[in-house]
Amino acid sequence: MHEIELAYRNAADHYISLFGSSAHVHPDDLAIISRHLSIRDGVVLDLGCGPGHLTGYLQSREVDVIGIDLVSEFVDHARATYPNARFERGSMRELTASDGSVAGILAWYSLIHVMPDDLDDVLAEWRRVMRPGGRLLVGFFDGDQRTPFAHAVAPAHYWPADELAARLSLAGFDEVEREQRAG
Repeated sequence: MHEIELAYRNAADHYISLFGSSAHVHPDDLAIISRHLSIRDGVVLDLGCGPGHLTGYLQSREVDVIGIDLVSEFVDHARATYPNARFERGSMRELTASDGSVAGILAWYSLIHVMPDDLDDVLAEWRRVMRPGGRLLVGFFDGDQRTPFAHAVAPAHYWPADELAARLSLAGFDEVEREQRAG
């Protein structure tokens, strides 16, 4: 079992109680998610969807969205809580979507758990499934330097925004907006 999966399985009940609803999401976050992914014509993937709150939010905005997570407890909770949305157990590293078939990807604080040496391979997989004109939206913890930090659940990394933007660009993604917020 993957280290991240095991850590989140062990914390699933607590994590669900803290973050199991979009009511726990900052309104600015919901606004940027809606602005970039509600207009997508086609399937949007919520990678590392956790308890499904953002998948459920997008589905309530009539987005054709699929939440994907490693943790079966999250997927089970999400299916029970958001029965009109679709959820799959899977990895953001090996997507089942066909080449060029995805209109958008949401990676909201899930990319933080990818080791820096693995990032380019993960981004290449996302680029593979993204259709031309598709939109990628990434939430992450900005830092002065790329460094690990003591995340409450599993190993994670801060990323300097410019460095992550450069890695995304090398993978074939164009930056269209950047929003940084303290706290």
